[in-house]
Amino acid sequence: MKENCESQKLAEEFASCQESFIALGDETRIHIIVEMLKLGDKKGIRVGQICHIANLSRPAVSHHMHYLKQAGFVKVRKEGTKNYYYLDADLASFQKVIDLCHHAMEMAERSKKEKGIE
Repeated sequence: MKENCESQKLAEEFASCQESFIALGDETRIHIIVEMLKLGDKKGIRVGQICHIANLSRPAVSHHMHYLKQAGFVKVRKEGTKNYYYLDADLASFQKVIDLCHHAMEMAERSKKEKGIE
């Protein structure tokens, strides 16, 4: 019974990370995140800067930023008519994915031990 509860919990964790996996499942979005990390600008960067570093059009950048915002990796700060995008400082979305992976690894290790697989 405990195994079913833990499996259910793991399934719920996967479901709660679905938007993160979608956001991280695209190499352009990964590139944008990496470039934003390199810049380290806590005030944020504008779409034009992202277009330049990612070599994308404004509509393409908006499309990718939508997924990153929806997953909680990126936030937006508005100043008048200007939008500044920045990485979420507490990185809670990254932590959820990391915790999920640790939980899945623990379950897999326990399963291997129970079956006598090394």
